[in-house]
Amino acid sequence: MGFSPSFSCSAMGALILGCLLLQASNSNAQLRPDFYFGTCPSVFDIIGNIIVDELQTDPRIAASLLRLHFHDCFVRGCDASILLDNSTSFRTEKDAAPNANSARGFNVIDRMKVELERACPRTVSCADILTIASQISVLLSGGPWWPVPLGRRDSVEAFFALANTALPSPFFTLTQLKKAFADVGLDRASDLVALSGGHTFGRAQCQFVTPRLYNFNGTNSPDPSLNPTYLVELRRLCPQNGNGTVLVNFDVVTPDAFDSQYYTNLRNGEGLIQSDQELFSTPGADTIPLVNLYSSDMSVFFRAFVDAMIRMGNLRPLTGTQGEIRQNCRVVNPRIRVVEHDDGVVSSI
Repeated sequence: MGFSPSFSCSAMGALILGCLLLQASNSNAQLRPDFYFGTCPSVFDIIGNIIVDELQTDPRIAASLLRLHFHDCFVRGCDASILLDNSTSFRTEKDAAPNANSARGFNVIDRMKVELERACPRTVSCADILTIASQISVLLSGGPWWPVPLGRRDSVEAFFALANTALPSPFFTLTQLKKAFADVGLDRASDLVALSGGHTFGRAQCQFVTPRLYNFNGTNSPDPSLNPTYLVELRRLCPQNGNGTVLVNFDVVTPDAFDSQYYTNLRNGEGLIQSDQELFSTPGADTIPLVNLYSSDMSVFFRAFVDAMIRMGNLRPLTGTQGEIRQNCRVVNPRIRVVEHDDGVVSSI
C-alpha cells in the first residue's frame, strides 16, 4: 500500500500498542518495545499524526526521516547526536560532508518533541523519537511494521569528525561499503543489502549522481553498469555542469512507496547512485543473490529489513543514567550547579 491521507493514526497507535504487548517479552534487557507504555502511551499517535500531516505537503519526508535515523546510528550509535546544533563545546554533525545541505527533517523532529513535551514532559528521548519516526515513516509508505526496542537516551555531545568518516559515501565501492557497515557492527551481507533498500523511496541530489554519468572514476566516460536508456534520462535530469542540488528519484517506478522495486532497478542497471549499483554489478559479489532474492520476494526483503533495522537501532545505545532526555532536541539540557553560600544556604543555579 502507499500513503493514504485517510489513514487513521489512532488506529495505527492502537495496532502498534496491541502488537507490542505480544512482543514485549521477547525484547532485550536494555531496550524494550513497551518502554513508554506507562509513561507516554500516546507517543506513537503523536509522532504518527505529525508524519501524516507533513506527508500532505512533503512526500519526501518519510524517506528523509529514515535517512536521519540511519545517519544518527552510524555515528557513535543511535543517540540523537545528529540533531544537536553547534555549541561552544562541539561542532554539529549537520556540518559534516554527508549531512551538509542534505540531511533534512529536523524541523519535523522539533514538532514531535514539542508535542511530546506537552503530553509527557521529560520522558521521550530524541533518539527514540528518531527511531519511532523511522518505523512509522516506513509503515505509512507501504513497508513493514516492527516492534522497535525503545529506552534510548540522548547524547550530550556531537561528533563532527566521526560523521565525516563513518557514514558511507554514495561513491563507495562494495569493499568500502562493507567496511563502513562492519565498522559499526553491521557485518552481515544482509545488513548492507537490506538497509540499502531504504533507497526504495526518496530523492538524491544530482551532485551525487553526475560523476558516474560523465566521468566515472576519471575515465571521461559513464559508469558501464548504467542501463543506456536510464543514462540518457539521468543526463537529461542532471546535465554536466548543471545545478547539483536538483533532486532525482531513487526509484523511477514507485518513487514514494516502500517496496522491493529498488532491487529490480539494480538488476536492470537502474541504481541511481554508485554505491547502490555496486551491490549487483560487482562481479562475484555475495550481495548479488540477496538482490535477486529481495527483488523476487518482497516479504523476504521486509523481514530482512526489519531484522537489520533492529540491529542498527541497537548500536551502542545510551540507557539507564547515561546521557539525558533532552527537552529540546537541538541543545543539551541546561546544567544545574549546586552552590553552597557563605551563610550555609545551598542553592542551585
